[in-house]
Amino acid sequence: MGALDAARSIDRRRRAGEPLGPLAGVPVAVKDNILVRGCRCTCGSRMLERWVAPDDAAVVSALRAAGAVLVGKTNLDEFAMGSSTEHSAFAVARNPWDPSRVPGGSSGGSAIAVAARIVPAALGSDTGGSVRLPAAYCGVYGLKPTWGRLSRRGLVAFASSLDQVGLFARSVEDLALLLAATAVHDPGDSTSVTDAAFAAAEVAALRDRPLRVGVMRSVPAPEGAGCTTRPAAQAAAGTQAAAPEGAARRLAAAGCELVEVDIPSPDQAVAAYYLIAAAEASANLARYDGVRYGLRRGGGGGIDPLWESTRREGFGAEVKRRIMLGTFALSAGHYEAYYDKAQRVRAVFRRQVHALLERVDALLLPVSPTTAFPLGERLERPLAMYRADAYTVLANLTGGPALAFPAGHDGQGLPIGLQLVGRPMGEAVLLELARRHAGSQGGTPPPPPIHA
Repeated sequence: MGALDAARSIDRRRRAGEPLGPLAGVPVAVKDNILVRGCRCTCGSRMLERWVAPDDAAVVSALRAAGAVLVGKTNLDEFAMGSSTEHSAFAVARNPWDPSRVPGGSSGGSAIAVAARIVPAALGSDTGGSVRLPAAYCGVYGLKPTWGRLSRRGLVAFASSLDQVGLFARSVEDLALLLAATAVHDPGDSTSVTDAAFAAAEVAALRDRPLRVGVMRSVPAPEGAGCTTRPAAQAAAGTQAAAPEGAARRLAAAGCELVEVDIPSPDQAVAAYYLIAAAEASANLARYDGVRYGLRRGGGGGIDPLWESTRREGFGAEVKRRIMLGTFALSAGHYEAYYDKAQRVRAVFRRQVHALLERVDALLLPVSPTTAFPLGERLERPLAMYRADAYTVLANLTGGPALAFPAGHDGQGLPIGLQLVGRPMGEAVLLELARRHAGSQGGTPPPPPIHA
C-alpha cells in the first residue's frame, strides 16, 4: 500500500469511528538501509541499486501497526559507512542550514527530511554516531536507543555488535511517541531484549525527580579533529566549545545536580571503534558476491572473476577501504595486535562508563568537535572524517542509549548539538533531561532557511 492509499485508509477508519494507532496519519521517512516491503533498498550503493525488499523490517512493521504513513526512503553514506552523507553512490546530501556544508552522516537524508519540515519523524541507524551527528548538524533531536531495544531485523548489517536503529524528531515529545511505537520485543531478532517496551508516561514520571548529570571537567579535543584556522571558523569553534557549559547551566537551573567527571580518551575510542566496525563490516559484506542477490558482473570466467568484478564495481571507495582494514585486522598475523586489543579496550571503556553512570543519571557530552563542515573538505582526509565521531562512538562501544539535542547556533549560524549518554534502558531519563533543556530554550528549535 502506497502512502496516499495508507492515508486514505486512515481517514476512512477515522470517519467510521474505528480505533486508530498513536501515530495515525503521521508521515515518517525511512533510511534506505531499512527494509520496506516492495520498495528498493539500495543502502546508497550500486551493489543493491535494483534490489527490492521482500518484507518489512520489524521497526517498519511496528510503525505501520501504530498507524504511521511511510512516505519515502532517505539518502545515506554507502552501507552507512560515513559521517557526511557524501559517500552515497547516487547523490551528495546538503545541509538545509547551509547547502555548501554536509548534513552529517550516515543518516544525513533522514536528518534533512526532519529539519526541513518534510516529515515530522524519520528512522535512521546509528553504528558510531550516524543518528546523533546528523541530528546535531541539522538542528533536530536524534536518539540511539539501547542496543537491542529496537529490533535490528530488516536493518542491513554494517557492524552487528554496534548497529542500532535510531530515531529523528523535532521535539522531545515526538521522539518519545516514536520510541514507544518502535520499542517492541521481536522474537525474530536474537539480540532483541525481552523488556523492550517503552511508554511516554515513563518520562512524565520523572518530571519532579532530581537528576544528576555528569559534566566533563574539560572537553578533550581529539587529535587532528579537522578544525580549520579560518577566523570565522575559529569563532564558531569557540561557540561550539562553550556549548556544554551553557547547557549544563540550563540543566542546573531546571533542578539538576551537576557532577564533574572524566570520560575515556576520545582518540582511543575512535581507534577501537574503527577496528571493530571494519572487522565486522568485512564479514557482513562478504555476502555480496554476485551470486545470491544484488549486482552481478563478469561471470564468464568462473567464480573468482565474478566475485572480483562484482565487488570492484559494486562498492565505493570508502566501503572498500573499510573492508580492507577489517580484513587486515582479522588476518592471522594481526588479529591479536589489532582486533583482539580493540575488543579489550572496548571492555575497559564499558566498565569505566558503567562506573560513571553509577554516580550520575546521565553524561553530558559534545556530539562532534565542530559544527557542520564544508562539502568536500574531508573527503581526501579520512582520518579527519573519522574523528568527527570522537564523542559519539563511546555509546556504541558500551551499548547504552544516547540522545542528541539542539543547543543553539555557532557564530556562523550553524546548529550546535550536544548529547546525553545514559544507562542501558535509561531512555526515559535522557528524554526528561532533553525536555528540561528545551524548556529553558523556549521549546522547539526554529526551521532552517531551506524548509518545506
